[in-house]
Amino acid sequence: MSQEVLAARCQLDRTYIGGIERGERNVSLINVERITHALNVSIAYFF
Repeated sequence: MSQEVLAARCQLDRTYIGGIERGERNVSLINVERITHALNVSIAYFF
């Protein structure tokens, strides 16, 4: 899945997703929930 597709599914900016991947961003719990929901995985699986 591309950053663009994930960002659209999460309703987040693509550059924010890229920043998370590079370890440049701290992620709030609400955004973790959005990302895990978009990826169809549990929060526990994500970590």
